[in-house]
Amino acid sequence: MNELIVSKTTKDKIIEYITYFFIYSFLGWILETIYAILINGYFVKRGFLYGPICPIYGFGAVILIMATKNLYGKPFKKFLIATIAFTVFEYIVSYLLEVLFGLRWWDYTNDFLNINGRVSLLYSIFWGIIGLFLLEKLHPFIQNLIQKATTKCKFNIQYIVAIVLIIAVIIDTVFSAIRYLN
Repeated sequence: MNELIVSKTTKDKIIEYITYFFIYSFLGWILETIYAILINGYFVKRGFLYGPICPIYGFGAVILIMATKNLYGKPFKKFLIATIAFTVFEYIVSYLLEVLFGLRWWDYTNDFLNINGRVSLLYSIFWGIIGLFLLEKLHPFIQNLIQKATTKCKFNIQYIVAIVLIIAVIIDTVFSAIRYLN
């Protein structure tokens, strides 16, 4: 039987991106929660899942990190890519969630220059700024922390933690989907 042989550096990169996904999903949940508290004046459960993560932020961050990895010293290009990528991604996710569950988790219908209430100019610019901040300030800091932590932690432990987190999110996704389908 032929096995797919993956180099250790590829395995390390996969675990690294999985780690980024979970970190940015959690930070996105915190951002959403703070935003909701500021708007509503009280805690509002944010996101699709039961747990304290918003996967749209994790996927968005990983996509952005991968798409801009060769753009050192080009903040305006990073801003443009973040603005476009997050806007397109937000539109697609909004559409899919509505098709699958018949619900909208956000609605920009009353915002200036919106497209079907799924995205708007204001939030697109906001996502561009957040994306630029992520790429220029937050990610280098997180990347440094992850590199320091992974040098002290055996790969097998990193792998097990990643698998446990993935399984937890899959279970959360199944139970959350059931909740919204009923």
